[in-house]
Amino acid sequence: MEKEVYSICFMCSIRCPIRVVVKDGHVKWVEGNPHVAGMEGSLCPRGSAGISLLYDDQRVQSPMMRVGERGEGHWKKVSWEKALDYVGEKLKGIIDEYGGHSVVLGERTQLATHVSKTFLKAIKSPNHFTHDAICKGSVNTACRSLFGYVDSQMSVDMKNAKHIIMYGRNLFESIEVKPVNNLMAGLESGAELTYIDPRVTVTATKAHRYFQIRPGTDLALNYALIHVVLKERLYDAAYVDRWVLGLPELQEFIQPYTPEWAEKETGIPAGAIVDLARRVSKDKPQVIFHFGYRGANHPNEIYTRRSIMILNSLMGSVEAKGGFFFKKGPAEEGGKAARKLTGQDFPKIDVPRFDKVGTPDFPLPDPNHGVGQMLPFAILNQDPYPLKAMIAYRFDPLMSIPDTNLTRKALDKLDLIVAIDINYSDIAWYADVILPESCYFERTDCIMQANGLKPQMFLRRQVVPPRYDTRDGAMILKQIGERIGIGEYFPYESMDDLVRWQLEGTGFTMEDFESKGFVAYGKKPIFWDRRDAIKFKTPSGKIEFKSSLMENAGFQSFPPYEAMPKIEGDQFRLIVGRNALHTHISTQNNPYLNELCPENELWINDQRAKELGIADGDWVYVTSKAGEGKIKAKVTELIHPEAVFMLHGFGHTAEKAARSYQKGLSDALIQENISDMIGGSPALHETVVTVKAA
Repeated sequence: MEKEVYSICFMCSIRCPIRVVVKDGHVKWVEGNPHVAGMEGSLCPRGSAGISLLYDDQRVQSPMMRVGERGEGHWKKVSWEKALDYVGEKLKGIIDEYGGHSVVLGERTQLATHVSKTFLKAIKSPNHFTHDAICKGSVNTACRSLFGYVDSQMSVDMKNAKHIIMYGRNLFESIEVKPVNNLMAGLESGAELTYIDPRVTVTATKAHRYFQIRPGTDLALNYALIHVVLKERLYDAAYVDRWVLGLPELQEFIQPYTPEWAEKETGIPAGAIVDLARRVSKDKPQVIFHFGYRGANHPNEIYTRRSIMILNSLMGSVEAKGGFFFKKGPAEEGGKAARKLTGQDFPKIDVPRFDKVGTPDFPLPDPNHGVGQMLPFAILNQDPYPLKAMIAYRFDPLMSIPDTNLTRKALDKLDLIVAIDINYSDIAWYADVILPESCYFERTDCIMQANGLKPQMFLRRQVVPPRYDTRDGAMILKQIGERIGIGEYFPYESMDDLVRWQLEGTGFTMEDFESKGFVAYGKKPIFWDRRDAIKFKTPSGKIEFKSSLMENAGFQSFPPYEAMPKIEGDQFRLIVGRNALHTHISTQNNPYLNELCPENELWINDQRAKELGIADGDWVYVTSKAGEGKIKAKVTELIHPEAVFMLHGFGHTAEKAARSYQKGLSDALIQENISDMIGGSPALHETVVTVKAA
């Protein structure tokens, strides 16, 4: 018997809507949801490989408890009751002795994140953090400093844009299906694409113009572009007069930062900078200076991202067709959003977060996501208090937080590490207990509230029963909660119960999702009137070039530029990224994707490699202040001489994930744990490495 089920992919964090064909209890086919505009039935390689995740015999198949030392890989299979009882007993003892705030939970933001937050609120712990901050914390802070919104509340209309400028946003390899389709539609309609990156990516090859910028000098380029736009009055004067606060201060500040000055810093000719500013201005407001997804490169990241958003604002492209727009929620259509468990009354929490976000020490990052890379320092220094237990919910601090050796040293100080995971990740391998989660084909999940120009809701439906002895993450947390006395905060007995509870008051039911996989609040795209109805959430109600958020916290809105040191000899600036085949650290062991891309390489400029006696395919040693490792060299002219590059997420140490075990080199092992201490992101491209022939 064959049937189709509409659901949501979860091979990455984008969560594309999918159509799944099931025959006799087996998934036979998966494709993009054909009813969703921008999907056209398409799916990326990772989404297509989801079936192999479902049937992978190397994923975690039952609860496991550690036998022997952490990381040795000695396990015993146990029942759910025994595993949950053990975790509950250990957690309760830790909470009773040290307080609920001694427990930290880190996860990749997901549909059940409100369940995770509820768990911690109920035990009086403020210590929830997500991968979002490690990826784009400074983008979040920059958006709030100018518009009052976080980055996830904004999006871009590439389909109707006339000029798109991307700074290392390698969209054609870090695939999001709908945005890629929209970008392609825009290009086919005549839009121009300018791409800026030290490395020639696939996206660079599709651009009308490509600038191979010196690593870390994007802010210098943007200061020069702003200089030209203001000097030649290329901006949208009516829009800026109506909506911008702080233009005179910016005009005074930007005067020294000429294209000629920027040429010396960036390596981009002054004439090309002037030409780009003039070209872009002719297409305003249908212009997108893309503020990126991952914004975690250097300690000045907050200012780089602000400068990108300032350029958009000068073009009048914020809340414009073919530019940026604010995502509209159900209230814009007179509707209500799905409920979340975090709306309950909780005990008062009277201690700061482990990362000190929201305190005078670290005032600006978003406490909804925290700053995960501060975790090792908080554990080792017991500052602001001792941390004793960690729940890693499909998040791997050993491979996602820079400086693996430091992170491992910190984890060794914890009394309990619990991993809720689908795969044998490195943190699962290092945990005391592994509680295996069902994969996305095997579970119903919480409601996905999809705000945008047309607000909608999507539902991930269970497609097939769990193949192994696994459970839904939201059920696992509930069952731990019941064992430590907080069960009343989880008013459901199944995922269907939870979803029906969420939908109460929205006017929709679970059955409404069956025909297309989603429900819509309205039919027409919503743009606010650009003359008088844009709802900025800043204190002034305007775009704040001179930011009250930053100035009130003691930070400059327009800091002087600090030159990037030149890198020579056998030293390079390490940059990292992704390709179309892998999601962060989670897919390297996938049977299909591993076959296509089993390990990473070190891209190195051909002239620099020749000087160092390194040939293509040679093994090389990469060394930094944080660590060292061995990797094959990819010698190419397609990378800036001052940089080397590797794909993120390789070099796994979990032996049961046999396909990816010790394949390639982990970038986290080499990276130093350096941060943008204003915006909150780690500075993943700040590490200088030495490269030598092996």
